[in-house]
Amino acid sequence: MPPRPTGALLGILGVAILAVVLLVVFGYLTVFLGPGAVIIGFVAALIPLAVVLAAVAWIDRWEPEPRLALVFAFLWGAAASVAIALLVDLGVQIAALLTTGQPTEAVLSATLQAPIVEEIAKGLGLVILYFAARRHFDGVVDGLVYAIVIAAGFAFTENIQYFGLALTEGGPAELGLTFFMRAIMSPFAHATFTVLTGIALGLAARRHLGFGAIGYALVGLVGAIFLHALWNGATYLVNSFESYAAYFVIVQVPISIALITITVLVRRHEIRLTRARLGEYAAAGWFTPAEVDMLSTWPGRRQAKAWARSLPGNRGQAMAVFTRDATRLAMTRQRMITGRNELVHRTSEAELLAAVTEARRRLLAP
Repeated sequence: MPPRPTGALLGILGVAILAVVLLVVFGYLTVFLGPGAVIIGFVAALIPLAVVLAAVAWIDRWEPEPRLALVFAFLWGAAASVAIALLVDLGVQIAALLTTGQPTEAVLSATLQAPIVEEIAKGLGLVILYFAARRHFDGVVDGLVYAIVIAAGFAFTENIQYFGLALTEGGPAELGLTFFMRAIMSPFAHATFTVLTGIALGLAARRHLGFGAIGYALVGLVGAIFLHALWNGATYLVNSFESYAAYFVIVQVPISIALITITVLVRRHEIRLTRARLGEYAAAGWFTPAEVDMLSTWPGRRQAKAWARSLPGNRGQAMAVFTRDATRLAMTRQRMITGRNELVHRTSEAELLAAVTEARRRLLAP
């Protein structure tokens, strides 16, 4: 179902503004590091970005978020969050020089300033999406997805800076070490922090909260700041690769396992909801029991896609549309029966039912 025209226009405007901010940030990095270092840093930063976005695609397969919202999330992380962090750091440094004559201590900046400022900046993007995309931001999976995409954008720009700086200051050897630490050992670091804010807002969405969701966001933000500070502080405590590896295994691995477990559990919850809600439509004659079985399991969806591709003209895309709209229909009904009627109108349900009927017609056409 396409977004409403006004919402789409506002989304496009937001994306355009963020794209301009991203160009300004890249311009700053180019002046600061030099064109060659920025280009090399950009190419190197694409690798961990691809890994994180692949994880997002895996998480978001069941009920994909609107592309416009995902683009906004990425640009918010890559542009707005970074710009906010840079401006705040500039202000803090100027204030420190004016009051003490010395810049702020690196350890203080890394363990206190950076976690607070960066997580607030990323969390602000999540809050904007929560209110601007309420029809799609309706659960924990959505909060996870948007949080990871914002974090991926932030890490992408930050990695360009770190990789470029390593190259200019230490040459290829320093770049290789920095790439290993940030791209191989910890590509999900920022996602691990910010996802707590996303989960909190996802829980608020399930309770169909309005401005009360800000309280949830603040609770998640505290956790995000703590994990960020813990991660940054470790760089001042470990003094060898062995100690870093021990810290990673003892602290970061359990946190990552916990977040993966949460992701799997909430995705299973979405699948159960899909079956239950589509079953209600089947009882009213909109779906057959076989279609419900097909649409509410991963094996069923894979077999359906393979079958559609074998039809004359390769109707795999039509099956993808049928599956997508049926899932959105199930989630729309879930919002309706849980009291979130302010986010759903009967026209939305009718539009999705019409879209599902049309997709089925194209699938089964001779």
